[in-house]
Amino acid sequence: MAIVESAALGAAFGRIFSSLYDAITDAITKIRMYESILQRLKDTLDVMRPLVEKMVLSNREQDLPEERTKRLIERMEKGEKRVRKYSQLPWWKYLMRIHYANKLLELEKDLGRFFKVEISASTAMNTWESVKGVNDIRERLGLTRQNSVASCAVPRLWEHVFGLDVPLQELKMQLLKEEVSMLVLTAPGGCGKTTLAKKLGDDDDIKGKFEENIFFVPVSKTPNLKVIIQKLLGKDDRSPAFQSDEDAIHQLEQMLLVLVKQNKRILLILDDVWSGSEYLLEKFAFPLTNYKILVTSRTAFPGIRSYKLKPLNDGDAMKLFRHSAGLQDGSSSYIPDASYIPDGEMVKKIVKGCGGFPLALKVVGKSLRGKSVAAWLLRVAKWSDGCSILDTDIDSELLKCLQSSLDFKDHEMILRECFMDLGSFPEDRRIRVSGLIDMWSELYELVADGIHAIANLHELNNLNLVNLVATRQDASEVGSYCSEDFVLQHDLLRELAIHQCSQEPIEKRKKLILDINGNNLPKWWTEQKQQHISSHLLSISTEHFLFPITTYRMLFADENFSSSWCKIQPPEVKVLVLNFQTQNYTLPEFVEKMKELKVLIATNYGSFPVELGNFQLLGSVPSLKRIRLEKVSLPSICKTLSASRSLEKISLFMCHIGHAFRNCSIQISDALPNLREINIDYCINLVELPAGIFNIISLKNLNITNCHKLSRLPDGLGKLKNLEVLRVRSCTVLLELPESTGSLHNLVVLDISGCLRISKLPKHIGKLCNMKEFHMKGCSALHNQLPPSIMDLEHLKLVVCDKGMAKQWESIIKEFPAHHSSPQIKVVENDINLKWLHNHF
Repeated sequence: MAIVESAALGAAFGRIFSSLYDAITDAITKIRMYESILQRLKDTLDVMRPLVEKMVLSNREQDLPEERTKRLIERMEKGEKRVRKYSQLPWWKYLMRIHYANKLLELEKDLGRFFKVEISASTAMNTWESVKGVNDIRERLGLTRQNSVASCAVPRLWEHVFGLDVPLQELKMQLLKEEVSMLVLTAPGGCGKTTLAKKLGDDDDIKGKFEENIFFVPVSKTPNLKVIIQKLLGKDDRSPAFQSDEDAIHQLEQMLLVLVKQNKRILLILDDVWSGSEYLLEKFAFPLTNYKILVTSRTAFPGIRSYKLKPLNDGDAMKLFRHSAGLQDGSSSYIPDASYIPDGEMVKKIVKGCGGFPLALKVVGKSLRGKSVAAWLLRVAKWSDGCSILDTDIDSELLKCLQSSLDFKDHEMILRECFMDLGSFPEDRRIRVSGLIDMWSELYELVADGIHAIANLHELNNLNLVNLVATRQDASEVGSYCSEDFVLQHDLLRELAIHQCSQEPIEKRKKLILDINGNNLPKWWTEQKQQHISSHLLSISTEHFLFPITTYRMLFADENFSSSWCKIQPPEVKVLVLNFQTQNYTLPEFVEKMKELKVLIATNYGSFPVELGNFQLLGSVPSLKRIRLEKVSLPSICKTLSASRSLEKISLFMCHIGHAFRNCSIQISDALPNLREINIDYCINLVELPAGIFNIISLKNLNITNCHKLSRLPDGLGKLKNLEVLRVRSCTVLLELPESTGSLHNLVVLDISGCLRISKLPKHIGKLCNMKEFHMKGCSALHNQLPPSIMDLEHLKLVVCDKGMAKQWESIIKEFPAHHSSPQIKVVENDINLKWLHNHF
């Protein structure tokens, strides 16, 4: 009797199973809406069919659990009725369709659970692979849920969008390239990355290309791989948990394989991926055809193609701001009276202060919406007086967004410090990489040659906290040459850096950054008491004056101010940054009290070099190691710095140095016994180097570049026995290198690129037994003029030249002795680059 009942139960199960299958097949042919759910259920039944047939034929072996089987039969009967009702519903009964769709999903889970859990152990062993396929397919095809059923649909854009039409087209072009499988959409926080990604997912071309298979998943700062994949697979909290991350990845991969086999194109959008989550991208990067991933991130991940979203241009920024402030079409219901509408110039000033950041424009616009004219005037007045956009409570949303970019891990905190240091330089100005290397090498005791500093700079660039502009394409070693490289920083990010530095009282700040705007002096500077500061970095910018002045001394002592107001005690300052724009400039008196000062960076942003007064005060600074001066006229260096025996590096950019190394009462080598590096760049009045420089035996780096009046180097060059790097790059009238160059036995790098008139090399250049690099691009007069001793450069590893010279080198290398290393020949095309002119003229 038990056997007969079991057979009847199995037969009933088989019949209702077939009826359900026929109903689903018929419904698929009649309707389109939610057909993915029906198709998925049909696929599940396709996998189950062989199990059902075997179960009916082998009732004794199957020994099905009677009560549970009966309940499942009842559910399948109801399911059949629902499917048939579902297929007969008119299209406009949208909510009813959703109701039935959810019921069908429950049926699908019941079927999968029955075959996975309730079948006996022996049958489960025989049919394990098929059962596994049932659940895999159910989970894989869960991705195609739509509307309220869908868990990963692209979020709808409810807000007005401005200025993204061109970026959208550019992003589509990059993403749809055949060779691109993953693309990173990158920009600082608040620039509209997520908005652009949503706009892409809702684009008709993209939806047509990828049909329904576009999945949008927020990742966040602390991602959980299992939760992300659970969402992608359409699982809820009641679904069985993954055994491990690997299990979750495997199930996702199997689901994607099903779609790919159906010739489906797949687009996965991973939104808001943070630095440190690169491992996630590797997990999702399955080697599948017709499968692409778009990542939005504040970080440009090295090795992955990226598209950088720029801030809005002036026109689009104005449109967005006017919309946010309720000023569209010159009128708005939010403004009660026409007299409250701000004039165009006022709006332009506010829009400019937002720097093209959509979030800033929206936040500030909403904060002024419907406000009185006084509120508008107050905002402009505050910004004109140097108040930051980040200093007001109404902008907390913007501040929170930007600050989140600075939440570095413990071992990355130096990046946060380096970012804040960038606030030391004026807005809208390029920041020279070489100056940053000087700062960071002394502030944080980084490794020599600037390698660590440059690595940090590249990290900040990848995080979109700065924009690194590398102007030289033929540099071979990191940190070996970056005189013309510079950094740009967005004004809002600079304000963020300054804001982060100013969270403590003046006397406790480790970085004190002062922007003296007009004659609005800090109140504490005008007080009679002495002000002690514990800063390691002190930056003073006096660029924007509202009244004309003739000397910077006026800010420290003259008839307009009390001479005692500037009583600063800065005993712990290691780096002093002075930014100015005036006809004359005088170093402040407190410089001589800076006993710990190691780096001085003084930059004139005016059009012409200015006199630098009080320069002799530096002679009283015992720890000074590095001096960087830009666009100043120098007095005698050796006379002034005779007591600065610790000085190791001097960098002069666009300076007048005609008398800098003359009129010395003592020998330069005696005044600067520890000098290791001299950098002279774009110093147009440098005609000849004084012979005394070549007595500085400690010198290791001598870089003289873009000095277009320098015609010769003294024969004393050969005295620099410890010299490792010699660059006389782009000195266009230099005729030759002295024969004594062959005596530089420790020389590693020789760079004469751009020296158009050098027609011959020293006869005994082969004596440079340790030379590894020879840069000679653009030496047009040197063709066919390489001396025979060139064959003796046994350690030469790299030659950088143009095409004509490369052929000659290739023939020479063939004749090199067998025990010599064969150097790499690197051909560099002529690069006419005027980026260095940025903000100079």
